[in-house]
Amino acid sequence: MQLRRLSQSELARKLSIWTVSILLLFFAFFSNSWHVAEQQWFDSHQRDTESLVVGRMVKSRQDGIFSAGGLTGAGIPNNIQQQWVSSKQIQDQYSAYLNELTFDGYSPYMSQIGGQGILFSLLDRLIPLSPHVKLQLFYVLTSLLSAIALTAIVYWFYREFGWWVAISVAGSMVLSQWLTVFGRNLWWSLWAFYLPMIAVMYFLRHDKIPANRQFITFGIAILISVFVKCFINGYEYMTTTLVMMMVPFIYYAIVDRWRAHQFLKLSLAAVSGSCVAIFLSLTLLCFQIGSVKGNFQDGVAHVVYSFGKRTHGDAQSFPPQYAASLEAGTIEVVTTYIEGTFFEPSSQLSRSNPLISRFLFKVRYSHLIVAFIVMSVLLFFRGNEKTATERRQHRIALICATWFSILAPLSWYVIFKAHSFIHTHMSYLLWQMPFTFFGFAICGWVLKNAFSDLIRLTARLVARD
Repeated sequence: MQLRRLSQSELARKLSIWTVSILLLFFAFFSNSWHVAEQQWFDSHQRDTESLVVGRMVKSRQDGIFSAGGLTGAGIPNNIQQQWVSSKQIQDQYSAYLNELTFDGYSPYMSQIGGQGILFSLLDRLIPLSPHVKLQLFYVLTSLLSAIALTAIVYWFYREFGWWVAISVAGSMVLSQWLTVFGRNLWWSLWAFYLPMIAVMYFLRHDKIPANRQFITFGIAILISVFVKCFINGYEYMTTTLVMMMVPFIYYAIVDRWRAHQFLKLSLAAVSGSCVAIFLSLTLLCFQIGSVKGNFQDGVAHVVYSFGKRTHGDAQSFPPQYAASLEAGTIEVVTTYIEGTFFEPSSQLSRSNPLISRFLFKVRYSHLIVAFIVMSVLLFFRGNEKTATERRQHRIALICATWFSILAPLSWYVIFKAHSFIHTHMSYLLWQMPFTFFGFAICGWVLKNAFSDLIRLTARLVARD
């Protein structure tokens, strides 16, 4: 009976974590319910890219789901690769979908497969409701998937480190303005970025030290999750996604004291699975572009050109509008993102909760980095708890994983320096992939220790009296 009661208790805790976390994150993503971001910013953020998914649904309804290679795009006369959609053209996309209009022409966006547009087009065809209702349902679905993905991460932290850490990580997610404004966007499909890391988290938690036959299974899990990411939202923040995927890998390598051959085999499986997934997705994209432009080689040429203009290509080889980004200094770009804002009280929050907002202030990522350094030192030198010997390996593993995770955003800022220079209106999101999660996990553990010390000190004072 006792075992059954414990099982029911654990089930209740599990359900409560998943339910509360999903609800908090869902309403943050779907409607900005906690007023973390300015409402105007929330309503308009990345509406231009999202309009390409809406344009795909119009094109699919008009000419079939795989017309124009199944690529997302816009019903405009100009080439979207050379001239981006204007504010009026963005609104025209939504009007065409909501009013069931058709396009006279269609300019496909050729830098990603556009799987999200294909899936929403399929749902658009299957759901027998008005376009207005379906569009809201698509927002609900995207917000829910994003909330579930991030809750899976919160639950992993709970299973590894307990309540304090899980609450700290979940709180950082809710307070993140960048997660809030991206969470429901149909183009970005936030959940797909985290899928490879979640796959690694749960695979390695279940199989602490995989046997030889499981290296293949691990590689296949990586292949599938990375391919899904590439299919859904393309190669946006690809290096960040791949480094992020390896963060729990580093954690378990330290916790479980992997031997060198185990580390190398799993690393090879991860690299092989990722490379195959990216190769397959790029091949598919080249065929899609070829179906529009004429042949497979055109697809290859476009992929090479797109890679060059986003990284460190020669400014002389690209149009003048790319010159500033290609010539920008890497340190300048990285510094810009370090000084970015993680949280700032919105005007709605200040009006609706003046007492709470009085205690809130602007937090930059530079502030968080300093705070995480201090907390890492405090956690590392923690040695007076009874389970110090048992937990020391976990503490060291969490600290190492945290500071390895900072490479995930930095990889994009450095390698894709030109893209980062231009897209300062969105690439701060990368700090949440997953550096801030792990940093706040350290903070949660330190707070737990401080609270335990306070309880013990209080008990001693009471006993003396």
